[in-house]
Amino acid sequence: MTRNDVLRLLRRHKATLARRFGVIELALYGSFARDRGSDDSDVDILVRFDAPPDWRRYFGAQAYLEDLLGRRVDMTTTRELRAEIRPYVEREAIDV
Repeated sequence: MTRNDVLRLLRRHKATLARRFGVIELALYGSFARDRGSDDSDVDILVRFDAPPDWRRYFGAQAYLEDLLGRRVDMTTTRELRAEIRPYVEREAIDV
């Protein structure tokens, strides 16, 4: 799976993520954003919800993404992103 494969799938399902889980922004970062993902790589996704998500929406969105991409997803919200890594994530993030 390449960066373009991941982005294509995310773009195709963005409306469903918004409707079902309230996801209003998605960004790909990490190894797949750098197009260096391997068979063992997870997919790092930064999300923003329309309101603070309850556990059903948060883990529902994560499970949906894992099923969609066929691999583990490391999902974090813009609010949870640690200050020490924020500059690196923002520099390489690709908005969906």
